[in-house]
Amino acid sequence: MRKVLYLLNFAGKAGTERYVETLVKYLSADGRIQPYFAYNEGGLLVERLEAMGVPCRRIEMRRRFDRRAARELAALCGEWDIDLVHCHYLREHYTALLAKDYNPKIRVIYTNHFVMANDAVTRLSNRWMDRRQDQIIAVCSRGREQLMANGWGGDRIQVIFNAVDPAVWAGDRSESTLRQELGLPEDRFVMLCASRFAGDKGHKYLIDSVNRLTTLTDRPFTLVLAGDGPLLEPAKEQVRTLGLEDRVIFLGFRKDIKNLYKGADLYVNSSRHEALSFLIIEAMAAGLPVIATDMGGNSDIVNEETGCGPLVVYDDPASMSAAMLRFLEDPAYLAQCRENARKTVEEKFEVHKMAAATYQVYEQALAR
Repeated sequence: MRKVLYLLNFAGKAGTERYVETLVKYLSADGRIQPYFAYNEGGLLVERLEAMGVPCRRIEMRRRFDRRAARELAALCGEWDIDLVHCHYLREHYTALLAKDYNPKIRVIYTNHFVMANDAVTRLSNRWMDRRQDQIIAVCSRGREQLMANGWGGDRIQVIFNAVDPAVWAGDRSESTLRQELGLPEDRFVMLCASRFAGDKGHKYLIDSVNRLTTLTDRPFTLVLAGDGPLLEPAKEQVRTLGLEDRVIFLGFRKDIKNLYKGADLYVNSSRHEALSFLIIEAMAAGLPVIATDMGGNSDIVNEETGCGPLVVYDDPASMSAAMLRFLEDPAYLAQCRENARKTVEEKFEVHKMAAATYQVYEQALAR
């Protein structure tokens, strides 16, 4: 059994945290790994992992080149007899690579969760740190391309899609209390977006798209927005200004995400930056078709081959509202995309396949 330390700067409640929790759950369930966790800033993930019996420890990581943090991490790996460190952002990634100077036994895996260009200084430091690297995982095809452009050697980068367990998301509308909670009739068309209210998630443009949709159809519909974040209040103000209070409902942060999926007809992603969204593939596993922006790794999920919905142009309300309108007016298209969504998850984004592929990367890193 391999002892794996998952290292994360901020242990909050976003997609990266879901990724870590998924690997811990499915790789430890069959006895392939014994998981441990270290972090800088605590949050919901720490609570969840501790509830699973995973040993957790805080390591202060002040910056990327933090020798004190590297020594502390190396000592912790020695204390816990860690074989491999799996990290997720550059700060903890650099810390883990530097820790090799103090504990040569450990191997380092880095999963990149973004499709974003680094600045010139970071690209230079990436190339310098690349000689210490054992293996890298990109969660989407464009992510691998961007990693190489950012200075990492392509011979150690493998693409492994994020994934979910279809059995967890099975069920039907009868299981959801969402419509009852919101006072929405069964025949109301409900669209859901559960992204955090941040600048790269596109809520302003999404609300503008809904405003345009009201001029294109008389059919009743509701957009449900779940999540919190710094731009939540500006989004609420935009809805009030446009007079869309009867079309857009804000739920705040919710833990009952399956309940929300089951109460909706369509999932909408409006992000500017996306690697491979857990929210999209969870929604698909729950039986929802998807509209997604043609950004980052969304095209690995939503494309002509999978047939689970359309890609739209980011920050283009005409493109987004037209896609929404088709789902509103074409029940056969909605039904076909719904069926294709479930099938796509089972074939391409199934969690046991992801876990097995990730474990193989661990073995490759340990063999170096």
